[in-house]
Amino acid sequence: MPTFGLNRCFLLTSFACIFGFSSPGQAEPIVGDLGMALSYGPHDPSGSSYEVRPLPYMDLTWGDLGLSSDDGLSWKALKGGGWSAGPFLNYVPGRNANGLLRGLRDVSDMGEAGGFVQYSPDDFWRVYAQMGHALGGSDGQGGVLGRIGGELGYPLGLGIIGDTSVTANYADGRQAQTFYGVSAQEAQASGIRQYDASGGLQNVTLTQSAQFPLGRGWLLLTSASWTHLVGSAAGSSIVKQRGNDNQGEVSIAVAYHFNGL
Repeated sequence: MPTFGLNRCFLLTSFACIFGFSSPGQAEPIVGDLGMALSYGPHDPSGSSYEVRPLPYMDLTWGDLGLSSDDGLSWKALKGGGWSAGPFLNYVPGRNANGLLRGLRDVSDMGEAGGFVQYSPDDFWRVYAQMGHALGGSDGQGGVLGRIGGELGYPLGLGIIGDTSVTANYADGRQAQTFYGVSAQEAQASGIRQYDASGGLQNVTLTQSAQFPLGRGWLLLTSASWTHLVGSAAGSSIVKQRGNDNQGEVSIAVAYHFNGL
C-alpha cells in the first residue's frame, strides 16, 4: 500500500502510458486501486512549513508493469523465486523558496530514473533497494538517490488491511546540497547560515497505513508517516533555523479497486 506523495502530472502521464500500451487482446488485465487523496505534510524536505495537497492515488499493475503513488512507474524485467529487478521512473518534487525559505534558490521539479531489486515471496510483504539519478533539475541541482526498505501487510479483521513500512533514504553530495545546502549568496539573502551538505543517509521514515472496505469495490485508505532526518540533512542550517528534523505526514484517499480492465 503506497503513501500518497507523488506529483499528479507524473501519475496521470504514467497512467496514460500504461493504458496506451494495453489493448483488449492483451492476456494480462490491469488490476489495483485508483482514486483521489488529500495529504497534509511538509512543504519541503527541511520541514519549514506544512501544506495540504490534493493528489491522485494509484496502486496499479499490468503484468510486470507497476504504477504506484510511492514507487512511480516500474517494470519487473527479471523475476524468479520471489526476486524481481528492473528499471523505474519516478518524480522528485522541488521546492519554492518562499515564506521562511525566502532568499534561498528554488529547486525545480525533477524526474528520477534508476533500477530496483526486490524480494517478495508473498503479496503481503517485501524488502527492496532502489538507486536512481535525479534528472532535469536546474544548474547544479540533482544527483544520485538511494532507498532501502521493507513493507508488511496484515489483516486487522472486518476486511480491514493494515500495512507497516520502514524506509531509509540516501543521497550523494550533489543531491544533499540541492535541498540542504546554503551558499554564501543565499546566506546573505536569507539570513540562514552558510552550509555545505554531504552525501550519505538522509532520513528514516516509518509509515503506518490502513485500508477499509466501503462496499461495491470502493476503499478508504489512510496513512500516517514519521520522518527523522539524520546526517548532513539533520545538521543543515536550514533545518536548524527554519525546519525540524522530526516531521509527520497524514493522508486519506478514496479509491476504487479494479479486478481487471
